[in-house]
Amino acid sequence: MNVQRTMDSLAREGFAVRYFETTNEAADYLAGSISGKTVGIGGSVTIEQLGLYDRLTQNNTVYWHWRTNDAETRTAAANAEVYLSSANAISETGEIVNIDGSGNRVAATLYNHERVVFVVGVNKIAEDYERAVYRARNVAAPLNTRRLGLKTPCAVGKEIKCYNCSSKDRICCGVVTLLWPMRSVKVTEVVLVGEELGY
Repeated sequence: MNVQRTMDSLAREGFAVRYFETTNEAADYLAGSISGKTVGIGGSVTIEQLGLYDRLTQNNTVYWHWRTNDAETRTAAANAEVYLSSANAISETGEIVNIDGSGNRVAATLYNHERVVFVVGVNKIAEDYERAVYRARNVAAPLNTRRLGLKTPCAVGKEIKCYNCSSKDRICCGVVTLLWPMRSVKVTEVVLVGEELGY
């Protein structure tokens, strides 16, 4: 894993990039730079690990379906001024890869925000695009199905990998790759954290 190469590649592709050694430093930066906004949060263990929801609700209106699980919250999050998510993988060559089952998280990272921020632990850096996609499917998705208590082959099988199943509980329904910031988003930022976060 080469953090500097990853940052250089992301910057070359037009993403704003910041690096923090610790979760506390990253959380302080985000809480300090987001104020008086509507904020949407995608399903993210990383965001939860940073404790951002409680901090951001002090100065913003925050929509997160992990706190209020209804369609209205998901819609409000998708239309918020600022949207926070993580990524299932980021390549050293500058691609951001996310995999999703419902689509609300990946869809909301693509359209019509003032700012989209991907908060990513260094454990999610992959050497190249192919390995980033592999990580999303064969590491992140199986671990998330286990976290959710689903009955997919990757959740109940001994080996952590994608079985390319036909389960109704499958969460790897779509893969979205950002090659460049979307034109309808004013700022797309990657906050890399020098710790293992999320899946």
